[in-house]
Amino acid sequence: MYELMIETEFAAAHQLKEIRGGCEQLHGHTWKVQVFVKGERLDPSGILVDFRSMKRIVKKWTAHLDHHYLNEVLGSTNPTTENIAKYLFQRLKKEINLETIKLSKVRVWEAKDSSITYSQGDN
Repeated sequence: MYELMIETEFAAAHQLKEIRGGCEQLHGHTWKVQVFVKGERLDPSGILVDFRSMKRIVKKWTAHLDHHYLNEVLGSTNPTTENIAKYLFQRLKKEINLETIKLSKVRVWEAKDSSITYSQGDN
């Protein structure tokens, strides 16, 4: 089994709800996003999937978050790092799950020492 990972980042603001503390105040982060896909077969040229294609798909969805107020983007969902990872996974899964590759997981880093990984069972 092969697993490919691409990485990008976006900057945005959010205001967490019901967590008591400073993060309930409006603040921002530069989030790092890592997207993992897996597959068993390589194409005739010996690659699982083109890195550029993956980056294009991921950047399309992180652009919906970049320099936005995440409370508005996620609507009634509390814009925690956990929920951001799930949001991205659900959107990317629709575009990335092909016959030869499957979205494995999405990891979102809120800070250099803090990340969340979201996956859904057997993809």
